[in-house]
Amino acid sequence: MDQLGLVFVVLLAAVLAEPAGRRIGVSSPVLMTVFGCVLALIPAIPDVRIEPHLILPLVLPPLLYAAARRTSWRAFRADWVAITARAVVLVLLTIAAVAAVFHWQHPAAPIGAAVVLGAMVAPPDPIAATAIASRLGLPRRLVSLLEGEGLFNDVTAIVVYGVGAHAVLTGAFSAWEALGEFVLSAVVAVAVGAVLGWVTSRIMERLEEAVWKVALSLLVPFAAYGVAEEWSGSAVLAVLVCALYLTDAAAKTDDSSYRLVGESFWEITELLVGGFAFGLIGLELATVLRTTDPAASGQGWTHLVPHAAVIIAVVVLLRLVWLLGVGAVVNVLHRGGALDEPRNWREALVTWWAGMRGVATVALALAIPLTTDAGEAFPYRGEILFSAFGVVLFTLLVQGPTLPLVVRWTGVSADTAEERAMERRLWARVLGAELARLKEIARERDLPDDLYERLRAGFLHRLATADPEAADEDAVANARLALKRVKQVREIQQDVLAAGRREALDARLEPGMPPDLVDRVMRRLDLRNDTR
Repeated sequence: MDQLGLVFVVLLAAVLAEPAGRRIGVSSPVLMTVFGCVLALIPAIPDVRIEPHLILPLVLPPLLYAAARRTSWRAFRADWVAITARAVVLVLLTIAAVAAVFHWQHPAAPIGAAVVLGAMVAPPDPIAATAIASRLGLPRRLVSLLEGEGLFNDVTAIVVYGVGAHAVLTGAFSAWEALGEFVLSAVVAVAVGAVLGWVTSRIMERLEEAVWKVALSLLVPFAAYGVAEEWSGSAVLAVLVCALYLTDAAAKTDDSSYRLVGESFWEITELLVGGFAFGLIGLELATVLRTTDPAASGQGWTHLVPHAAVIIAVVVLLRLVWLLGVGAVVNVLHRGGALDEPRNWREALVTWWAGMRGVATVALALAIPLTTDAGEAFPYRGEILFSAFGVVLFTLLVQGPTLPLVVRWTGVSADTAEERAMERRLWARVLGAELARLKEIARERDLPDDLYERLRAGFLHRLATADPEAADEDAVANARLALKRVKQVREIQQDVLAAGRREALDARLEPGMPPDLVDRVMRRLDLRNDTR
């Protein structure tokens, strides 16, 4: 099997992992990681050959952009204290603790190399955590918390990773210079993301087709990443700022076709790119073990297992201490936001065990240079990679499958009554706005009373069928009386529309009939079917 065939197999597995995971109750990131490990054991499977410096720019931009579309600037502003505490302070503490432990295990290792390891394993992965947590019936607040944390912690970790790697490569380090680079990278990233987001939104306003807008949105995260990196800014932060800007801009428009097409497109992108990234974790682990020699230790890989176990314990236990201690204090000081810290020890345990590492950790591990500027081998590269992959595999293959058990044991679940009440209130607001606008139109155009009442009844009926609990009793009663007739009409409509689509498809096979013309007609028929 060649490289192209391997990529196809992994992408196919990414698609099949979703339905398989739902059937057996295991998340797709866990399945893909196991699948990658199994593939790596097959002798006929080649080693993955992806240049280290290409992994971050190819994998992170689309995944970050897709995840950022599920949040907003308002959520960030409301909880910037909690997000900063988790995504900056906790990440920095984890980096420091891991670096200290690694340096204690390997006293000859440069501090910069130890910091590189700490930066790789510090940030939890938002894709892995939310893919598992969102299916467990957790409170929406906790799922949003995990996503918000995962989006911004990569910024801190990647900047510190760059500082540590630079110190190892050049042999020089200045704390003030590193702090200046940190601030400068953030300022540049925010400027690049905001400007690119503004320019893109202006262009999208002038594009008519939803497909054109979605295609542009695919290019934007890569552009933000590349420009920010070229100008010494935080590429990850630039992507996040740009994505949040465009998400808020899209929410203010009334382009439903763009939202529908864009949502489907980014779900597919996240499925394929995320699945490939987690499959790559298992494949690269075997590659690392085969091609990297832990020369500094002078012993085999089994000698490094206890060292990796200690690193894993530090990463996992420090998060628990934070959530049960400092996080509780932050929550008291900043209560009322949308992304509050866990409200009790049960939620803290679930949030702790959901802190899985994934794509960012692997991408940073594979991006470690082979040699320094002096031409020497990157010190302790084998030990760093082994410990990093150990953290990823433990959090994905141990914490991931057992998270449902932790959720059931703690009894943490979503307050469905509260969410349903909120949804009903929103439906009522939507209906109120629709009826108010209908009344304005009736006055402006002097609509006949019978036409007005027919239109009003139609809106009430639509609400009753979409969400019966949100409608009033009269509307629900009328909807139930009309339900049998509606079903009958819908069956007839489906039968008639199907006959039309069959005729169009038959015409596509006729000589001289342009296929694109038939496809255009089919699209309009499909849209008419969806908006019946």
